[in-house]
Amino acid sequence: MAITMTNKRGYDVLTDRHLNKSTAFTEEERDRYGLRGLLPPAVGSQNTQLSRVLENLRRKRDDIERYVFLMALQSRNERLFLKTIIENIEETLPLIYTPTVGQACLEFAHIYRQERGLYVTAADRGRVADLLLNWPEEEIDVVVVTDGERILGLGDLGANGMGIPVGKLALYAACAGIDPARCLPVMLDVGTNNESLRNDPLYLGLNQPRLRDDAYLSLVDEFIDAVRIRWRGALIQFEDFATPNAYRLLNRYRDQTLCFNDDIQGTAAVATGGILAATRLAGTDLADMRIVFLGAGSAATGIADLLVKALEAAGLDNEAARQRLWFVDLHGLVHSARDDLAPHNLPYAHDHEPGDLIATLRSIKPHALIGATGAPGVFTRDVLELMAALNEQPIIFALSNPTSRAECTAEEAYHATQGRAVFASGSPFGPVDYHGRRRIPGQGNNVYIFPGIGLGALAVQARGINDAMFLAAAHALADHVSDEALADGTVYPPLPTIRAVSRSVAIAVGQAAIDTGLAQSEPGDLAATIDALMLDPTY
Repeated sequence: MAITMTNKRGYDVLTDRHLNKSTAFTEEERDRYGLRGLLPPAVGSQNTQLSRVLENLRRKRDDIERYVFLMALQSRNERLFLKTIIENIEETLPLIYTPTVGQACLEFAHIYRQERGLYVTAADRGRVADLLLNWPEEEIDVVVVTDGERILGLGDLGANGMGIPVGKLALYAACAGIDPARCLPVMLDVGTNNESLRNDPLYLGLNQPRLRDDAYLSLVDEFIDAVRIRWRGALIQFEDFATPNAYRLLNRYRDQTLCFNDDIQGTAAVATGGILAATRLAGTDLADMRIVFLGAGSAATGIADLLVKALEAAGLDNEAARQRLWFVDLHGLVHSARDDLAPHNLPYAHDHEPGDLIATLRSIKPHALIGATGAPGVFTRDVLELMAALNEQPIIFALSNPTSRAECTAEEAYHATQGRAVFASGSPFGPVDYHGRRRIPGQGNNVYIFPGIGLGALAVQARGINDAMFLAAAHALADHVSDEALADGTVYPPLPTIRAVSRSVAIAVGQAAIDTGLAQSEPGDLAATIDALMLDPTY
């Protein structure tokens, strides 16, 4: 990729992360852009630079240092950063996103190096549109926004949560080729109720309790309106909002603008894709499956809502589909006699005797157990052994992030089930050898879904994103899982194929938007349109 035409010269080129190629500028470019004498004389290739990056990355002592190193690389040479991620995705994804991004958010104020992203605060009410004018890019395609209240499984991290939008957008660029100059990370800083943060003298956010109720909604309304006015057609992705606000905001805006909530809908699609692939391995038709969820928050109910659509597509009516899905929360089984349920739980509150997780498993006899609790270790050996007693190949998804919050480890799942579990997790676990048989856990990472969702929606200029688009994404993901991968127990495709997966997801999503009347553009060759949108960071 040649350098973008620019009027900048000298250090203005070298300090622009979108333009900088550092030592890879050619002799002709050094003359054209006034770089002669500002760089060492040797002209290097991007591959030589990549070798230098990897050498320095691998000598760092721990993952948080590696994270800081990669963020610094992104700040000075974005295309080299993306090339590093794409060609070493298995090594770098855990560094720039889960699990390391969780630690980076915990330490955000202490490892802060350079401005990145836009901060919209509770003090900015009434002037958000003016604030957005301070962002230098005239064109934005994707906005990822968080209010930092439920960062992964770590809770309220306030303004420290900016690490999440930054990481997500790096993956949009690396995995789907979205132009990083057209991506905007946003922290909606409405305060924090985390006292340890507010007592930290280095904390960078508003030092006040969280804004709530009408004042909170009016700020979000103002932000959404300002984005729609300045960057019409931009996709807005809601990220790591606490469950009540996650549903409230999604329901408030989903019919008004191009938006989705990754924790609800992205997680739903990646989990549904995993379940669809697992049915091939477990030998059970989706329409015959019973699934129990431990945890009844936004992630778990989002998965269930999309599985209902998948079950309906498999031939069940709505009521029969919902009867296949059961929930257990902190207070036990979600059932119809309870009076403490949130609105999103009510469709799954079936008539049944109350009970804890073990009692529910014995009664329902599920084929799959999905955890989305943020509570480590809740899939105990007793739970796992019971699932193995009920199924020849029990499906165990421990989806909570980061790794320290997983409901169980891959090793625990395989050893408690005599190596028979079909296991997936939200954060990565390494292969496990069980009595000479190598089992490779799948990672149900949302990176398989959200970049392709965004790319597909942008390709057809979608007015919105509906359930049909997410279900299409789930099927496209499942179709990328090979029989060889399934034989090793893996229900997700290998990460090095992520660009191909994102492309397939984007094509499926774009076509679903066309089929359901949400597309404002219908390209004659959708695949070619998507290919043209996917930037290659090679120079």
